[in-house]
Amino acid sequence: MKRRILPGFPLALGITLFYTALIVALPIGALLFKAASLGPEQYWNIVSSARAVATYRVTVTSALFATLFNLVFGLALAWVLVRYEFPGKRLVDALVDLPFALPTAVAGIALTTLFASNGWFGSPLAAIGINVAYTPLGIMIAMAFTSLPFIVRTVQPVLEELDPALEEAAQSLGASDGTIFSKVMMPILLPALLAGTSLSFARALGEFGAIIFIAGNQPMETEITALLTFIRLEEYDYASASAIASVILISAFVMLAVTNMAQSRALRYTENSQ
Repeated sequence: MKRRILPGFPLALGITLFYTALIVALPIGALLFKAASLGPEQYWNIVSSARAVATYRVTVTSALFATLFNLVFGLALAWVLVRYEFPGKRLVDALVDLPFALPTAVAGIALTTLFASNGWFGSPLAAIGINVAYTPLGIMIAMAFTSLPFIVRTVQPVLEELDPALEEAAQSLGASDGTIFSKVMMPILLPALLAGTSLSFARALGEFGAIIFIAGNQPMETEITALLTFIRLEEYDYASASAIASVILISAFVMLAVTNMAQSRALRYTENSQ
């Protein structure tokens, strides 16, 4: 009889599938079922209304810029935490996880206080003509704050396991720092970067609590899709809320699927090159 590596695997798998169905699949299924109760024409009229389209534009554009910022800053932060020793390193490392522990509404209030026209950061920025609070820029900052840990915590373990001998070998062959980073390290980091970027973007798309306080929530200008969905729920228009939410849900699934395909290709390329 073949020995099982994981005793109780059938039971563990059953519990896992039941939990996934209960916590993940059931709410998503209920949302899609409610959206499907609308006719095709009615569904299209709701999701393509001018106000809804404006929220898609604000949400997706802000999430894209926030993710691009996190991609650069998150990679740099992970690099510093792995490669350098400095006073307060453990504190900085712990602060990376702060958005996970901090209630998003508290984060939104704190960011609004800091970036308001009379806030610590907002006042000097306003003096040079840059307004943050109640503008799309404020939405981007809130999204970047809440989604930064996904990139840092995804890339950090890969950097820690990266063999220094690869860099030393490239240096011994006369490669420059830029060549070492782009040709030696980046192919290894790419799958983790893609995974972290997709998670960061998906989190930014669905963020709500940290944004509504700093956004100003002006229809057609700073109103995000999650807020419009919430407004429809307060109006007891559950079908419209489900239809609008389904657009972001489908977009997130498509984005994750494309990212997973790209990540698989990057992994195959890395394995073949080794």
